[in-house]
Amino acid sequence: MRSKKSYPAEQALLDWDAPGLQAGVDEAGRGPLAGPVVAAAVILDELQPIKGLADSKALTAPRRQALYEQIMARCLCCAVGQASVEEIDRLNILQATLLAMQRAVHGLRLRPVKVLVDGNRIPRLPMLAEAVVGGDACVPSISAASIVAKVTRDRWCLDFHQRYPQYGFDAHKGYGTAEHLRALRTHGACPEHRRSFAPVARLLGEGAA
Repeated sequence: MRSKKSYPAEQALLDWDAPGLQAGVDEAGRGPLAGPVVAAAVILDELQPIKGLADSKALTAPRRQALYEQIMARCLCCAVGQASVEEIDRLNILQATLLAMQRAVHGLRLRPVKVLVDGNRIPRLPMLAEAVVGGDACVPSISAASIVAKVTRDRWCLDFHQRYPQYGFDAHKGYGTAEHLRALRTHGACPEHRRSFAPVARLLGEGAA
């Protein structure tokens, strides 16, 4: 169980915490114009602490990879869930993200008594859950989930770059950079572009959903 000191000043652990395993949950890929949104759920082993856990966005790619390897070797269990581009376009990105988080939690080999989710929204789950604003920077299990989700999605981008090198997914990871938008104007959208996202819809002349 995490102490209250691990949480932002305006947010404290709820009094009804139960003893037992806690899972941290975070996502990667809400903002990009292409590809799935990826969520990870991680239950850490308190007997095998991992030094240097932090928000994945604050880490270099080599450091994320090194921590990813440690997390996979030392955690009690870990699971990844995704929501596809089709689900993102059909449900909207928020609901697709919550769906990916649900899938990650349900994929855990061990059942946690509580789930700590980065941000201010939580998916529907069959156990206690708490949203922790800024949790990826201050709750180790959420930091670990952030790293796992980010590394998993970056690997997807590298694989997808092999199929569609003209878009530059290896560099921008699907985000709406100037280079990515130029590629969209030149080549149109590929099957993994999110057509419900305004920049893609505008360039395709479809109108934002």
